[in-house]
Order: sequence, then structure tokens, then C-alpha cells
Amino acid sequence: MCAKTDQELMINLQPQILWSYFYKITQIPRPSKKEGKITEFLVGFADNHQLDYTVDKTGNLLIRKSGTKGMEDHPTVILQAHMDMVCEKNADVVHNFDTDPIQSYIDGDWVKAKGTTLGADNGIGVAMMLAVLESNDIPHPPLECLFTVDEETGLGGAYGLDSNMLTGAYLINLDSEDDGEIFIGCAGGIGTKAFYSYKEDKCPAGYLRFNISVSGFSGGHSGGDIHLGKANAIKVLNRYLWQVNQEVDMRLISISGGNLHNAIPREASASFAIPQQEKEKIRVMLNVFISSIEDEYSDIEPNFRIKLESDSSEASTISKEDTVKILNMLYALPHGVIGMSRDMPDLVETSTNLASIKMLPNNQIEINTSQRSSAESLKVDIAAQIKSVFKLAGTEVKQTDGYPGWKPNLKSELLKKADIAYKNLFGIEPNKKAIHAGLECGLFLSKYPHLDMISIGPQMHGVHSPDERLSIKSTQKSWEWLKEILKNC
Repeated sequence: MCAKTDQELMINLQPQILWSYFYKITQIPRPSKKEGKITEFLVGFADNHQLDYTVDKTGNLLIRKSGTKGMEDHPTVILQAHMDMVCEKNADVVHNFDTDPIQSYIDGDWVKAKGTTLGADNGIGVAMMLAVLESNDIPHPPLECLFTVDEETGLGGAYGLDSNMLTGAYLINLDSEDDGEIFIGCAGGIGTKAFYSYKEDKCPAGYLRFNISVSGFSGGHSGGDIHLGKANAIKVLNRYLWQVNQEVDMRLISISGGNLHNAIPREASASFAIPQQEKEKIRVMLNVFISSIEDEYSDIEPNFRIKLESDSSEASTISKEDTVKILNMLYALPHGVIGMSRDMPDLVETSTNLASIKMLPNNQIEINTSQRSSAESLKVDIAAQIKSVFKLAGTEVKQTDGYPGWKPNLKSELLKKADIAYKNLFGIEPNKKAIHAGLECGLFLSKYPHLDMISIGPQMHGVHSPDERLSIKSTQKSWEWLKEILKNC
């Protein structure tokens, strides 16, 4: 089937008004930080339909529409989605995201793209908002439709949103990707980075150098996977080094591990020196240590490896005093789940991730960590704990401004309305969830504390990759659900 036929099929899907707008959006290049063309399209839409609009200094666009007959005086509802998309393609695909339209097609129940991301994240949310704004037969209260920029590369639009732009009491975020689920909370985050300055010493005579590497751990996202109890390669490596230092006179030479601030480290390595006569002792210690790690992680980390090799090359060492401080600091740093939510017992409320450690020039070591919590006070608290450990070790500490969380509100009026609407339409209750990761909603709440918010959306898989696909049936369900919520607001 040729591309043209697939495009015609998508345009004629039901509801036609929704799919027609989604197709138009796929034809407009819209990488993060390059939303000019999609903004121009949306402003043109507002002009053509004689709708009032505002563009703030960050580039966020707000389009307003009065309530339908009998609902003019109801509280204003904000609909929100982001304009930008993740731009990923397969290596063998020729595509310029700055200029080329997405080549979409239909495969059974799925809308897909030919070798690139589809941009349903969050183009389908934008399409839903345009369909509501154009329609004349959907009952709704006064609407403020907020289209944000630069969501995918750091929530830039939400950060820069004008604090006087919105007047609505309720906000429906259309950026979720799970059928039949209402998201009502997310974690906020902050980064805490330390810089440890150490002294160098000449390696003592009669000392033998060893290199040790830890690899094969599965890693994962520090938000979505932190509750799984996966091993942190840096913590495992340091645990062995700390034990060795209790038994023999050890001097660190180097230590490194991890990479991204939001990933659980899969690999780590170090070099150290010990008296030559202790070499067999530390090998025996390693065998016992590996056995312990196997017992602790056999169900989740079956493929890890720890490799210890002697090295005849010469190198200066980190001083004994600094070796002890570094090992104690890394041992004392917490990693993993700190607390679970009392309102939603299956939700991680607070966590911290020891993300990376690397050697810098001028005798410095950088340690990077990240903290998350759905409660702002607990986010600040765990970040302060990490900072305190670093300060006790005598490091320089830098913390990011962070982003706020969205604490679940099970008493939300909007949640009740969305729940009733779903049951009326489909005869079952939707799932209520929160995620231990960041959404724009947390930033909206920091600027508009009165907002009552939920997040919904149709089923998608493979987002942020060329495998991205959008369910047709689920999109139809989400559309009916959104209309029912608006009718009952």
C-alpha cells in the first residue's frame, strides 16, 4: 500500500476532525527549541476561527474559547499539550526533522511512522485540543488551551510559563500514554554534585597495582526503575574496596563509573595499590564478596561480572587520608528508595540515585547524584542529606534549582469527574496512578497552586524511538472520554 493511500486512510479515521488535525501536525517539522512552524500553524488556526490567543516570552501559546450555551459561567478548564517532539530515526533512513514531514501509515490498530518517531507524543494531544476548539457540538465550559514548547529537552516551556497567563481552575494534561489510566501525581527532582580535591602521593615501595571492574548490571531509569532494587555498580565496587581497606593498607589510584544523571550505573572500575604480600588475601576476599553479591541479586542481576587483574605499570596514588575519605563518603551515600507514599502504597515517594563518579584534571573527583520526590519538602530533605554527607567529606557541593513534584490528590474534584465519565462510557473504573518521574504538571502547580489537575491520553508504545506507535481504538476512547469530562465540568 502506497504512502498516499495510508495518509488518506488516516485522514478518514473516526473521529475525522481529530485524525485530520493529527495528520496535519505530522506534516509540520517541530523539533524541540524549533517550534516556529507549528506555532505559526496554531496562530493561523486561532485567527481563522476568530479565537483570542496569547504567546508568552518563552513561546508558549494560549488559545481561549468561550463556554457553550448554558456553561458560559462554569469554571474555566485548561487543556494542555506540548508542541515539540522527539526526533529519532533509524540509521538507514534519510530524514531531516527540520524540514521533512513525518511519513505516517496504518498497520492494523496502530498508526506508525516509516523509520522515524511518529510525534504522537504529544501531537495527538495537540490534535485533540484543536478538534475541541473547532467543534460546535461539544458541550464545554470556558476553555484555555495551552500549547507549551521545549518539553522534551528539559520542560523549558513549563519553566518559562508566564505566571499570569492562566485563569482556569482545572487542568487536563493530554500527555499520558496509557489507555484507561488517570495520572494524578509525579515526582519532582534535584541534582546534587560534589567535587572532591585530593592529594597525590608516590606509590610506596613494594606495593602492587590492581585494576578492578564491575560490569553486566542491568541499570535502568532512576525514576521508573528505582523501586526494582537493581544493583548500583558504583556502590558494589566501593563496598569491596572499602572492605579491602579495612584489612590491608590500600591506596586508591583512580575510580570511575556511571554516566547519565538519571540512570542507575551499570558499570564501574577502579585502580588501587596494596602491599605485594597481600595479593592473595584480596583475591580470597573477592571470591567471598562475589558470592555475597550473587546471593543478594541472583533474581535480578544474573549477568554481572567482577574482574580483578594485577598491573605492572607505575602510577601515583591518592593519599591514604583521601583514600579513606573517598571510600567512606561513597559508602555513606544512600542510594535507592527512601520512602513510599502513604496515600498510594505502590508509589515510590522519595529516592536518590548515586549516578556517576569520574576523575577530573587538577586532582579532582566529581560525584553526581539525583534526588526525586513527589513531596517538595521531602525532595529538599533528601537533597540536604546528600549534601551533608558530601560536606562531612570536605567536598565542594553544587545543587541544581530542580523541578517541583506533583503530589497526588485523591480528593480532587476533577479526578472524580474523570472517574465518573469513564465509568459512564465504558462500564469500568479507570486506574489512578502517579509516576516517579517528572511531568510539566509539577511546574504548573508551582506557579498556579490552586490548580486541580489530571493527566490522560491514548495508548502508545515505543515513544521516543522509531518504534513509536499510536492505538487507533484507544485514541477514539480517549476522545470520547475527554468530551464526557468537559460536558460534566
